Amino acid sequence: MSVPHGERSRGKRILIVLGTRPEAIKLAPLVAELRARGRHEVEVCLSGQHRSMVDGVMRFFGTSTDHDLAIMSADQSLAAITSRALEGLDSLLAARSYDWVIVQGDTTTSFVGALAAFYRSVRIAHVEAGLRTGRRTSPFPEEMNRVLTSRLADLHFAPTRGAIECLRSEGVPEDRIHLVGNTGIDALFDALRRMPSLGMSDRYVARHRRAQGKRMILVTGHRRESFGAAFREICLALRDLAEEPRVHLVYPVHLNPNVRATVFDLLRGRPNVSLIDPVEYPELVWLAQQSYFILTDSGGIQEEAAALGKPVLVMREVTERAESVDAGISRVVGTGRSAIVRAGRMLLGDEQLYRAMARALPLYGDGTASRRIADVLETA
Repeated sequence: MSVPHGERSRGKRILIVLGTRPEAIKLAPLVAELRARGRHEVEVCLSGQHRSMVDGVMRFFGTSTDHDLAIMSADQSLAAITSRALEGLDSLLAARSYDWVIVQGDTTTSFVGALAAFYRSVRIAHVEAGLRTGRRTSPFPEEMNRVLTSRLADLHFAPTRGAIECLRSEGVPEDRIHLVGNTGIDALFDALRRMPSLGMSDRYVARHRRAQGKRMILVTGHRRESFGAAFREICLALRDLAEEPRVHLVYPVHLNPNVRATVFDLLRGRPNVSLIDPVEYPELVWLAQQSYFILTDSGGIQEEAAALGKPVLVMREVTERAESVDAGISRVVGTGRSAIVRAGRMLLGDEQLYRAMARALPLYGDGTASRRIADVLETA
């Protein structure tokens, strides 16, 4: 959907709210674009939902923070995140007058940011709007976070035509929906441009020397709805795949104790497995580039893999990134041990299948989503 360049409105005061690493990655290009235009007063509020995993992203992209709610606490519940973020944002919105609050994606911070803005009658723009699985608890709580955010939002910046169709089916007015692509692809292309001049690749090669000469499989896994038996099945499948002598699994393990307990119990000490702490964003991009394929239950990496030409096996029962599945470059394999192992071994052993899936496709944008969003906000 094109954006007319007519009469420009006055500058606006815009609050961009984020709390997790995916939000920080996907909002960094938009913050940079809006600030570079110099027309608006752009402030960034960090909720602190995933504080230790956000700071590195902010440094890498040079995203400065204006407000920090610092809500993070050990073993925090979803209710605690929600109540503390809502209280902090309400105080901020009461103290300062904003024209827009911008939230991204499907986190608890996103939903709470929209809710706080609604309570204070501030207009809401939702970046990465319209993603749906159609299942209330998959992913949990993200599916309901994004549905509720859509009910509150005034502008919906959809990454794909499929997302637009979801919004239309829910009765969102056409003039509030804008097809812009995904800002995560903007961030990916920006990172790929920055990394060579920073000399990062040499450091990463040294750090991941154990994977050299093998088919490296990048693993990310942390979904709440899989905690318990399903997550144990995932880890057992990873253990089985690691028995293949020609592969090496690299798993940056999420800091959530529910994840780490199972992962380290079942995978620690395996010779073809590297269990590492969460890595900075450019290192994750490098690992994705170097990987033979990716095993994940994450969302954003499905988009990045499509741009990088890396096959993905999605360890969930359903995905909201249906474009990759429809294009044949990713497969939803569920959380069952045997299904994951079978799909992984097929990719390792079937060259024709691998070549069919290892294709770079611009399914989620061309790297200009932030510019399109900023254009819309000029006249909104």
